[in-house]
Amino acid sequence: MSSASDMVAAGWLSILAYDDELIDSRAVRAAYAQPRLRELFPSVSHGTLYLSRCTGYPGSFVPVVYRLVGGGFKVRARSIGSLGEVDTVEEAYALVVANLPEGCGPAIIGTADDVPS
Repeated sequence: MSSASDMVAAGWLSILAYDDELIDSRAVRAAYAQPRLRELFPSVSHGTLYLSRCTGYPGSFVPVVYRLVGGGFKVRARSIGSLGEVDTVEEAYALVVANLPEGCGPAIIGTADDVPS
């Protein structure tokens, strides 16, 4: 059985290799450049990168970065709503890091029900 860190590393390797038609590679690299985000389990849906505190479904997702049509990025957390809008993808992922849940550490094997509160 793979460890959580092996699963996270494999997920990142896969997503880092995705074509720009699936997801903006600059966004993936900006998230990966953040050491705390690199420990979370990545997935992509509808061109958006999602980062989870666990490897299973349902996930325990941290704030998400969305590209704005007029330029810039919006960072949004499910339970809070908008955390703000910024000009660059790097600023967006720095805002994600600044708003990680307390005690957020590396992803664990399991689902959202297994993530410590």
